[in-house]
Amino acid sequence: MKLKDYKMIFFAVALTGVLLIAAFSYSNLYRPSSSDPFSQLSLLDAAHAAKNFPFNLQVGNSYSAYVGVTNHMGNSMYYVLYVKLANKMDQLPNPETATTSPLEPLYEYRFTLQDGKNWENLMKFSVKSASISGNQSSIQTLSINDDSITVNKASVWDSNATIYYYKLFFELWAYNSQSTAITYNNRCVYLLLNITQTSG
Repeated sequence: MKLKDYKMIFFAVALTGVLLIAAFSYSNLYRPSSSDPFSQLSLLDAAHAAKNFPFNLQVGNSYSAYVGVTNHMGNSMYYVLYVKLANKMDQLPNPETATTSPLEPLYEYRFTLQDGKNWENLMKFSVKSASISGNQSSIQTLSINDDSITVNKASVWDSNATIYYYKLFFELWAYNSQSTAITYNNRCVYLLLNITQTSG
């Protein structure tokens, strides 16, 4: 074999090695680690599935959904879960900027959760009083886990979606040891709701 052929083989082997090292380095630099700490917020229907969520609400009827939190932070965490109600004009949480909604919470859960553990609650809710007039609806009173809450939240008829748009949403907050404050965890799930009947 000629010296020229040896040089070509050496060059090919060396280039292959460089490419393999570069690919390995890239995958380790840009692939998110599965061990990165995070908190998981989930929402399931009353049958523990993710398909038959409450949507068309009638006044006086009871509805439910499971809301859950799983701690993968590597240590025990103190969580606060806020329940809020929005119409289409209200500002919702923004995951890109990690900002919360300025709406006042209607209800809250507070609990401590060990690493690797799951917390779950079957939240029951109902519309106790509401009205529809013209192209506007209004929920006056909402019940969450048997607590009656005055909301007075109006919604204008959305002709594109053909609903009176409401979102019952859940924001996850947690104690931050660095700032020694309860801060938004940038986790949010919601139920899209529509009022269809104001009397039983």
